[in-house]
Amino acid sequence: MPWIETLGLAAGLAMDALAVALAVGLSLGRLTFRHVFRLAFHFGLFQFLMPVLGWLAGRTVEAHIREVDHWIAFALLVFVGAKMLWEARPGAEERAVPGDPTRGWMLVTLSVATSLDALAVGLSMAFLQVSVWLPSVVIGVVACAFTAFGILGGSRIGPRLGRWPNVVGGLVLIGIGVKILVEHLGG
Repeated sequence: MPWIETLGLAAGLAMDALAVALAVGLSLGRLTFRHVFRLAFHFGLFQFLMPVLGWLAGRTVEAHIREVDHWIAFALLVFVGAKMLWEARPGAEERAVPGDPTRGWMLVTLSVATSLDALAVGLSMAFLQVSVWLPSVVIGVVACAFTAFGILGGSRIGPRLGRWPNVVGGLVLIGIGVKILVEHLGG
């Protein structure tokens, strides 16, 4: 696979990670190195692993994954987005401890949701009999870099906006989920 195609593919796959990282950066209060590292590392790792898993799965599960991958991504992103909207309602900050989307199951959920397209890319690489290893490394590194850029950018503008970053972030995640669903259902 030529370098320019590999970089273009990696950048395209990293766009969802960038958008989600921006939303996370908007919603976090004080951003630390650990936040940036955890999100960037996990998004990069999942973006690396999913093409490898897709490539290994090959033709045996391709039809099944193609039928449900968009529904899984949609459900995960809408769930996380709705949770962010719920936490942004007036007075919610006094009643609940804010969650950290760079930790625990929330981190895993976001990592899976943003990397499902990479699974399909791995499946197509298996069908085309293309080596998956170098493209997967490039995809993972680019996703890691885009994620770090997104969370840092979101955190710079987030504190000036009050509770609205959670609203914007939640709507962005729901929008990405809807976009994935519409693209796959529309063919």
